[in-house]
Amino acid sequence: MSNDRDGETEERILKAARTVFVRHGTAGARMQEIAEEAGVNQALLHYYFRSKDRLAQAVFRDVAGRMVPSIVAVFGSESSIEQKVEQFVHLYIDVVRQSPFIPGYIVAELHFNPERLTALAAEIAGTHPASVMQAFLPRLGAQIDEQVKIGAMRSIAPDQFLVNLVALCVFPFVARPVLRIVFGQDDAAFSRFLDERRRELPDFILNALRP
Repeated sequence: MSNDRDGETEERILKAARTVFVRHGTAGARMQEIAEEAGVNQALLHYYFRSKDRLAQAVFRDVAGRMVPSIVAVFGSESSIEQKVEQFVHLYIDVVRQSPFIPGYIVAELHFNPERLTALAAEIAGTHPASVMQAFLPRLGAQIDEQVKIGAMRSIAPDQFLVNLVALCVFPFVARPVLRIVFGQDDAAFSRFLDERRRELPDFILNALRP
């Protein structure tokens, strides 16, 4: 794309895309609706992002670019296991609730374009995702072992610990359509549900790990 793009217009388009993606998901969103939401014509929208696919990538890059460094900082810190669990839960819910379509987008990419998602993640992190994981996984494992030795935690592999933690945070966003049907949750009810989960999930996870 040309270098004469207007940053304000580009940001307005990204904001509109987030709004429409929240409303319909990335699969159900239409470029025409995004253009109308942004207050631009569809030709200008295509000039900036060429396709809905590229627009979805741009929104993902923006959200992940804010989240990934913070997650790495949390797990790479000297904070206790308890603090890391609480910090991650709060970080994940606070960021993703602003763009709740992101987990669904990631799942779809993992099914249909895993190489592209890996490339995007590497671009954001500055290295391959596996390298990021290896940077803090040994420290996390050592912290778990320390807690096991003093009888404060049941033994669990650090990768299993992370998968459990992430899954419990991700599930409400991926399953939002089901929660809407089963619990009759409108947007306000879902927001209250997330507030409650933000408060209760750290203790739930830590209690499950105690002997």
